[in-house]
Amino acid sequence: MSKVDEILESIGSLTVLEAAELKEKMEEKFGVSAAAPVAVAAGGGPGGGAEEEEKTSFDVVLTGIGDKKIQVIKVVREVTNLGLKEAKEVVDNAPGPVKEGVTKEEAETIKAKLEEQGATVELK
Repeated sequence: MSKVDEILESIGSLTVLEAAELKEKMEEKFGVSAAAPVAVAAGGGPGGGAEEEEKTSFDVVLTGIGDKKIQVIKVVREVTNLGLKEAKEVVDNAPGPVKEGVTKEEAETIKAKLEEQGATVELK
């Protein structure tokens, strides 16, 4: 068992009061504050507020098909590589996802192609 494992084992056996005392003593000895990460996670700290992480994965959701159902089916086939029957099911079952887990650029391209044919689309 390594030294780090032994320390973790010892810390794991402490009561809540002993762990709080350990925290205070570590703060004093090393001149740090264990509260800083909590403040950042709660929305405080540098930056003055909670900043959302930039979303990297998007779902393209068909919310309405408009008047050009056949053209919308063609676009769904093009962007998903589904067969005619499967693409028609996606369109017939709207609202529903067309493609999931795509980049922002790809999602915006798919959205533009579908909207060009009169469909309504949401990115989630």
